[in-house]
Amino acid sequence: MYVTIPGDKSPIAFHARLPKAKLKATNSIETFFKAGAYLFYEGDPVKCLYEVKTGILRQTRLLEDGRRQVIAFGYPGDIIGFPVDGLHHTDCDVLADTRVQRYNHAALENSTRDPVLHNELVQAALREIGAMQDHFMMLGRKSAAEKVASFLWVLSERVGLDQGQCRLVSLPMNRADIADFLGLTTETVSRSLSQLRKDKVIAIEGIHNVMILRPKALRGLSEGLDVMIA
Repeated sequence: MYVTIPGDKSPIAFHARLPKAKLKATNSIETFFKAGAYLFYEGDPVKCLYEVKTGILRQTRLLEDGRRQVIAFGYPGDIIGFPVDGLHHTDCDVLADTRVQRYNHAALENSTRDPVLHNELVQAALREIGAMQDHFMMLGRKSAAEKVASFLWVLSERVGLDQGQCRLVSLPMNRADIADFLGLTTETVSRSLSQLRKDKVIAIEGIHNVMILRPKALRGLSEGLDVMIA
């Protein structure tokens, strides 16, 4: 999952995703991973691409000074593991019990075995590049409050559950994960969430659940609009 800049026709840009139509891919295996497990580490040779079926994955990198950057979160429908020079460029671990469909990496490079899958994976990789570029632009352009609002808005559209006029969003990641994803400090994320709660845009229900009380206001804030807080 990535967060896009304002102006995109859709408020969401995710990891690259395969179409809804089922692909009869050769060398496709479904695998289950428990929370805390790792699918791969930075620098590992890429053998498989992973389509998330259920659960949530987290991709991270360590900077030279030891700081961590969360690159992306993988939600159902997302594809994880596109190679850089044949290697994984991030670590990838499991935030919540996850089931993935594994596709042999050769399907991305060789179109003779399964041309349909090959084409879809290539298109998915191109979409991922575009989504990543938008996300990085957003990191440089938005304020801290706008970043946090954008993050919640994206999740509400992607996995939020309708609760009357409100939407319930589960946050399996912790505040530090969100901070490292948005390029903020944990304290700044907590302050931004507290301000949104104070303004009655959201309600925080426990550690891992946020109720979006005013979806239109949240979207406006995510786009940098001068939203009237009532």
